[in-house]
Amino acid sequence: MIPPRLRHLVRVTISLGLLALMAVLLDAGEVIELLLNADPTWLLFALAITVLQVLLSAWRWRFTAGRLGLTLPFPAAVREYYLATFINQVLPGGVLGDAARAWRHGRNTGALGAATRAVILERASGQAAMLLMVLLTLAASPGLLASMVQHLPGGAVLQSGALLLCITGIALLALRLGPVRLHRGLGADAYRTLLAADAFFIQLLTSLLVVSSYMAVFLIVARAVGLDAPLLTLAPLIALTLLAMLIPASIAGWGLREGAAALVWPLAGLEATGGVAASVAYGIVILIASLPGALLLGAGRNRTAHPPPCGSGGTPDAVPHPASPPAAASGRDARNR
Repeated sequence: MIPPRLRHLVRVTISLGLLALMAVLLDAGEVIELLLNADPTWLLFALAITVLQVLLSAWRWRFTAGRLGLTLPFPAAVREYYLATFINQVLPGGVLGDAARAWRHGRNTGALGAATRAVILERASGQAAMLLMVLLTLAASPGLLASMVQHLPGGAVLQSGALLLCITGIALLALRLGPVRLHRGLGADAYRTLLAADAFFIQLLTSLLVVSSYMAVFLIVARAVGLDAPLLTLAPLIALTLLAMLIPASIAGWGLREGAAALVWPLAGLEATGGVAASVAYGIVILIASLPGALLLGAGRNRTAHPPPCGSGGTPDAVPHPASPPAAASGRDARNR
């Protein structure tokens, strides 16, 4: 088993390395100019949408926990989600905040195993919706694939194939660094919370709304940095870019997101610098949107938690690592994770 500190170091290295690679391969000055000239009105609009994003996500968590018989007041869910989002933004992996809120909720309810599974299933609902959104946006843009093929002449095919192999390798590395241990009863809980007749459409609609809010924020910051491509062109590119953030091998998706944007934007006939600038702006907006969680952490106003920061958001949904909560949680339910 790789030590946690080494896993964190690898993820930091991946983020910084990919960002440095983008700076070398692309015109970094043009990216910076696009960011400096971003329209603040659009950026404020994007920040406003992130509030709705957190409210929807917290409600989804509360609904999922309730299906497992756990009590979770909505105001507490919102506070916990903001705190988890901030931790996910500043610590490697992008899932440690979710592991922390699962631990705190489990401590308060006396059902750590069920609370952990509730968070895993709530995030899995979002992952499934993200994959569905990629398929839907691609289906809605039938001309995009033809455009991609048109912009892949000669050696670019080999270059894209090599990059795809690199991304696949990073994904396999992430799985190696952070294996998810699932409780033997997770299947029954998944049916109860996600697939049952009285839960399926609620989960599907809520998660699609959450994913749509991610895409809306990205689209708005793309407009802010001056990208005026049609919606049907940008939507699948945004979905594919956000999909890369599901790989838990970076800090809040930094580097992976920009690398994906640099790859898919040119395949649609758009400038890579524009996609990277929009991706960086998206990361900055999401980081700012998570700052209420920093206030909760700093002021000690979170009513449900005082464990060490074992540390979503704003990132597309990634499954938390159940083994990440503090060692104090290893008593009654640790074997169930």
